[in-house]
Amino acid sequence: MSSPAPRPSGQDGKAPPSAEPTEVLAVLKGQEGLELTVNSAQRDAGGFLTVSGVLKNTSGDVAVVSSHLSGDETEIIKHGNSLGGATLLDSRGKKRYYVLRDTDGRPLTTTRLSSLDSGAETPVFMQFPAPPPATTEVSLQLPTFTPATIKLS
Repeated sequence: MSSPAPRPSGQDGKAPPSAEPTEVLAVLKGQEGLELTVNSAQRDAGGFLTVSGVLKNTSGDVAVVSSHLSGDETEIIKHGNSLGGATLLDSRGKKRYYVLRDTDGRPLTTTRLSSLDSGAETPVFMQFPAPPPATTEVSLQLPTFTPATIKLS
């Protein structure tokens, strides 16, 4: 199998096309035809775990992104619609991990989510404290969505 040729670096002033994520770790199904496809769950050297993917509207109508996705913590809610209600469940280690927040209480996740047109999608991320290295799988839980197990890298 040959690898694709490198793309030019945008000499014409246009940015080169971004690479599409190819790996699908999980698909969570939500209300109003919303789907969250998780493409990566990567640990970094700072002790964080970043979960990235795409939120897509698979319905034939405009889908309103529920405010329930922000969770019910007052500090997160006051910063607007986000994926701040997401949690990771490590059933082997018997721990639940919540989305991290910055020093102003803003969730370290995609924010300003309101609605998606039919067929539209938007990239999303959520950052959590990293589970111990021995933990290789967690359940991603997001309010109003079905939970899904994801493998960590």
